[in-house]
Amino acid sequence: MYLLLLYFPLIGACLSGLGGKAIGHKGTVIITISCMLLTFITFLIVFYETSLSNSICFFKIGGWIDCEYLNLEWGILVDNLTSVMMLLVITVSLLVHIFSLNYMKNDPHFSRFMSYLSLFTFFMLILITADNFAQMFLGWEGVGLASYLLINFWFTRYQANKSALKAIILNRIGDFGLVLAIAGIFSIFKTLDYSIVFSSAYLYSDNKIFLGTYEINAFTLIGILLFVGAVGKSAQLGLHTWLPDAMEGPTPVSALIHAATMVTAGIFLIIRCSPLLEYTHLTLIIITLVGALTAFFAATAGILQNDIKRVIAYSTCSQLGYMVFACGLSNYSTGLFHLINHGFFKALLFLSAGAVIHALADEQDMRRMGGLYKVLPFVYTMFLIGSLSLMGFPFLTGFYSKDVILELSFSTYTIHGLFAYWLGTISAFFTAFYSFRLIFLTFLSKSRAFKRNIEDIHEIDIYMGIPLSILAIGSIFIGFLLKDFIIGLGVNSWQNTIFFLPQRFLLLEIEYIPLYFKLLPVILSITGAILSLTIFSLYNKFIYKLKLTKLGNTLYKFFVKKWFFDLIYFFFIVKPILSCGYNITFKLIDRGLIEIFGPLGLTRIINNIANLSIKNQTGYIFNYAFMMLLGFMISILVLQGFFDIRAKIILLFVLLLINDLILTKKNEQSSR
Repeated sequence: MYLLLLYFPLIGACLSGLGGKAIGHKGTVIITISCMLLTFITFLIVFYETSLSNSICFFKIGGWIDCEYLNLEWGILVDNLTSVMMLLVITVSLLVHIFSLNYMKNDPHFSRFMSYLSLFTFFMLILITADNFAQMFLGWEGVGLASYLLINFWFTRYQANKSALKAIILNRIGDFGLVLAIAGIFSIFKTLDYSIVFSSAYLYSDNKIFLGTYEINAFTLIGILLFVGAVGKSAQLGLHTWLPDAMEGPTPVSALIHAATMVTAGIFLIIRCSPLLEYTHLTLIIITLVGALTAFFAATAGILQNDIKRVIAYSTCSQLGYMVFACGLSNYSTGLFHLINHGFFKALLFLSAGAVIHALADEQDMRRMGGLYKVLPFVYTMFLIGSLSLMGFPFLTGFYSKDVILELSFSTYTIHGLFAYWLGTISAFFTAFYSFRLIFLTFLSKSRAFKRNIEDIHEIDIYMGIPLSILAIGSIFIGFLLKDFIIGLGVNSWQNTIFFLPQRFLLLEIEYIPLYFKLLPVILSITGAILSLTIFSLYNKFIYKLKLTKLGNTLYKFFVKKWFFDLIYFFFIVKPILSCGYNITFKLIDRGLIEIFGPLGLTRIINNIANLSIKNQTGYIFNYAFMMLLGFMISILVLQGFFDIRAKIILLFVLLLINDLILTKKNEQSSR
């Protein structure tokens, strides 16, 4: 039964992808939706057996790699962490499949699109059900491949090509770090099996690794490399630039990437590897700082974006920062709780944005929208629920996890914990600000849309409405329903699936922090929402005049250009690499050394020597004697060259010297 969770999405992907022309549009719909429904039904049974019945299932399928120390088998591990992740992945994926039926129905490559969605789900399930690092890495690479295929789905668009390449190249940087981490784990534990590595981690916590002349703690190095992999997949500061550009794919793809699959893989990796990370305090500090900076950066970068999907993309990046620094503070269950909550309201926001784009004939610029609450009241309601949950409005889903993360950050009473608290609190203000800026420009302001778009505007049908309604219910209630199950005191939901040292358990501490610091994030969120509506409705002209000032224009460019990260990467990384590739590897090596010492260069040398020998057939004895002596010397050098590298070098220079003499003679004759 557990294998059916993997088989059903794979069957749907293969049948719709390979037999799309044979089964047609209707057959693709029946096969993919049926497979996802069967996956969901199977998941409900699995969830009852594992999470609700406190039973962990693990079994081996068959052999895979058997090479000296490395002995790997295909295995399935379904513990509480896996089942909770499957709750998000399978539910959101099913709803995205249903939403896509109408959204993509007119696309000529509909079967290929549905196949890619099912393939994406399959690889994500491979990742979260793996029982060893190698199998997990297979799913890790698979979701990267599926994201490339989906971002580049409209492959005739040049911008989609660039965005897909950007995503996969930046993820390869993170993947390289993960490969090194897996190699480090194998070098210490001599296995990649989760059960052995995690159960014996405390025995090797003091091991050292030498990097040249430097000695470093093995777990610190492995933890940093694991985090590099998570930075690439979960778009943390430094490797984040692919995430906003991934909006070039169809909107259902954005919902699946941002809510359930691609970006959640990095957070899952950090949580899964908690038994290793807990023994390296330095790595946890780095994770906390990077997560807090990411949350703040993405929140400020989103306040002036004009693409409706790009604003939501930066909110994803910001919320991932919250999850990361929660894990950096050893509150893995709280980070997972926010991951689940975020998946529901982020999928709601993206699919609602897709409904708006679909209604406006693929228009994504918020400056060409406005007044849509009158013609799209249902979508407006869905957008409002998702935005309120995103900003952490009291008693909605986002409130139950975001505020707990900030309270836990404050209750650490450490420098990095307080740093994360203040940046997270300020980020909450900006999150509310850009969320309601989006709502105002899209729905509440005067219409600025083209006439042709307004004439053809239409409300969504039932296939798009049902997924939005289910996600809206989740965005309101799922946080309340799962709070005690995931982070409740005294509830043994994890059964050592998530590991943390006793001194880092902080859920009790949050009861004793001052009330002001508990209420501050909520106050700032509500203030940001009110301020956004006030400024853009009453003081729009003032904002325009402020933008025309030197300071205002500088700040506007700074935030619109996303802190100039793309420009910095281009001028300091991309351009030097391209210049090096052209001037050194191409001009110097390919066209220089290889042409001289390669087959073409040697052929020219031999031809020149042959021509010289022909011209020396003069009939004079001294010429023949010279040629015999030269041949004798070359023969000795060649024979000795088999044993002496120096002779080979001398021979090469002799040939080059003769070649130069011939070329010089030719040039003199031509000049005459």
